Amino acid sequence: MTRDTHPTNETTEKRPDEMSLDELRDEIADIDRELVELIARRTYVADTVARVKDERDLPTTDESQEEVVMERAGENAERFDVDSNLVKAIFRLLIELNKVEQRESR
Repeated sequence: MTRDTHPTNETTEKRPDEMSLDELRDEIADIDRELVELIARRTYVADTVARVKDERDLPTTDESQEEVVMERAGENAERFDVDSNLVKAIFRLLIELNKVEQRESR
């Protein structure tokens, strides 16, 4: 989705403003499942990063990389016309949770 367009519904040909309340709720349920799937994928990759860091005796925290991730999150938020502060808060939480897991696994 960009500022000029709205996301399309993958399961139907209807636009969200043409859908019933039940259809909209079903769409949100599908999106929620996809979000959880993406979080699971991201967590798996972050766990792999943690193993590589451990093998190479690198520190858990990499502030410069975190800055890159946060900057990218803000840019993507702007691209999709989503509140940048909200997106950054979500990414900050994901990063902090990954760091906790990395520390616990060492």
